[in-house]
Amino acid sequence: MQPETCYARSGEVRIAYQILGNGPIDLVFVPGFISNLDHYWDEPTLAHFLMRLGSFSRLILFDKRGTGLSDRVGTLPTLEERMDDVRAVMDAAGSKRAALFGVSEGGAMSLLFAATYPERCAALALYGTYAHFFSYVLPPERFEAFVARIDERWGSGASLEAFAPSKVGDRRFTAWWARFERLGASPTAVISLMRMNTEIDVRHVLPAIRTPTLILHRVGDTRVNVEGGRNIARGVSGSQYVELPGNDHVLWAGDVDAATNAIEEFLTGSRSHFESDRVLTTVLFTDIVDSTRRITELGDHAWKGLLERHDHIVRQELVRYRGREVKTLGDGFVATFDGPARAVRCASAITDGVRSLGLDVRSGMHTGEIEIKGDDIAGIAVNTAARVSSLAGPGEVLVSSTVRDLVAGSGIGFAELGFRSLKGLQEKVRVFRVA
Repeated sequence: MQPETCYARSGEVRIAYQILGNGPIDLVFVPGFISNLDHYWDEPTLAHFLMRLGSFSRLILFDKRGTGLSDRVGTLPTLEERMDDVRAVMDAAGSKRAALFGVSEGGAMSLLFAATYPERCAALALYGTYAHFFSYVLPPERFEAFVARIDERWGSGASLEAFAPSKVGDRRFTAWWARFERLGASPTAVISLMRMNTEIDVRHVLPAIRTPTLILHRVGDTRVNVEGGRNIARGVSGSQYVELPGNDHVLWAGDVDAATNAIEEFLTGSRSHFESDRVLTTVLFTDIVDSTRRITELGDHAWKGLLERHDHIVRQELVRYRGREVKTLGDGFVATFDGPARAVRCASAITDGVRSLGLDVRSGMHTGEIEIKGDDIAGIAVNTAARVSSLAGPGEVLVSSTVRDLVAGSGIGFAELGFRSLKGLQEKVRVFRVA
């Protein structure tokens, strides 16, 4: 469940923050150049990452001034003002001393905070960060061209190539990232923030760090050269340095568990072997009927346009009924819902909506316990939903008896189809068609 958003006053500015977990150590997550606390929770991998951190700490999240849910300001903050904001959030959260986890540019501020306020910083963890912008992010001769691309295409998700290249072909993640850009900061604010970042140089601070420090960096990071992490490790006496595989700068675009395992062991002395979250949810599968035949009839170009209109209708209904898109399957979707009645109504709305395109879809769903593994889901409940969906005919929405029982009193009608043997499942499942 998404934590409550609160506000801390830092001078005349209000800073949005959230608290997750009740572990023995306070951990302040210091974000990179943009963030949005509410939008965080719409991306399953990021939600998983934050819940991992909150499983062994009292995690304190915040949006920097000028970004996300915090006050927009006329001028972007200096590192000193950002430190003031961290102290204000800690005070509001009742945290006298905390570990800081700084990501990207947030790492530079975290280094300065640890050196300036050692009495309030119990430990320091850094990921994908740098002490000098021009040395490890972009040289001066390439900076203006990058800014021009940001200016032209901010809000479209085009920056994903620079921050998470492994996700470029993922339409769901790209759509989430485009909204992350727009909800994080305006184009003007982002460009101003980037220009200010070019002035970051905390190399002289490194020898003054006495706080226990962990430095994590992906060896192929496309945004911040791995030498940036190595440079900090050489400069901070006694620090621990861990190189991770991968080339994504965005931490939650890759293997988040490798990073969180290292942070947990660093802060607590042990790992909990937390591998996945298990939650009760309703899983929906949809599938376009006779898609192969339609591709042959229409041709690739026309089919692509039709599929894009289909996807738009499905995503509109998912938003309307509070569903969470997990992934697309080429000609169908996998989505989860925290309420089975909403899932049934969403599936019916999708069926009606795509008929206007001359398409029929089949849908199936089941409610049960699933495992959240990064940005994907697994477990018997997922397999059951997929098998129920495979039984559906054109325009049909089928559900398991579990779903039918849980929506009693909702006014939704069902026709019983009896017990069915489903591939991969030992026991037969009682199936119903939505009337």
